[in-house]
Amino acid sequence: MPGIKNIWQQNKATILYSICLAILLFFLKWLELRFIIFNHSLEIYIGCIAIIFTALGIWLALKLSKPKIETVIIEKEIPANHREKFVPDALAIAQHDISKRELEILDLLAAGLSNQEIAERLFVSLSTVKTHNQNLFEKLEVKRRTQAVDKAKKLNIIA
Repeated sequence: MPGIKNIWQQNKATILYSICLAILLFFLKWLELRFIIFNHSLEIYIGCIAIIFTALGIWLALKLSKPKIETVIIEKEIPANHREKFVPDALAIAQHDISKRELEILDLLAAGLSNQEIAERLFVSLSTVKTHNQNLFEKLEVKRRTQAVDKAKKLNIIA
């Protein structure tokens, strides 16, 4: 501590003079700022309003451009196909009174073939395939091809 006391005594006038100059400079800057604010108050208010509306516009644009649709991923367990080991459930086939031709068409539906492709593969007319489809839909109590295939797989009618 004797070092600081020694510096104070040697430079007392310089330190006091520096402090007074700093206070005077602060006072002058404060007066200058007041002068600017009073003389240019309208411009300052307009600038503040512009900044507020700019910030509001950016916030609103970000809010409106955010997508409202949320993507939902649904995982569904699909059993593995084992064609060589699969044995259709004869009891389920008999309960639903599914014929061999309807079973063939159901297999081809599960393979993803269209009615026209099924007709060409089985060498029957398109209307015959549609009739078999309608019979299958009634027997399995479904409304769509995908529902028929899904229900047949659950009942172990097809692989």
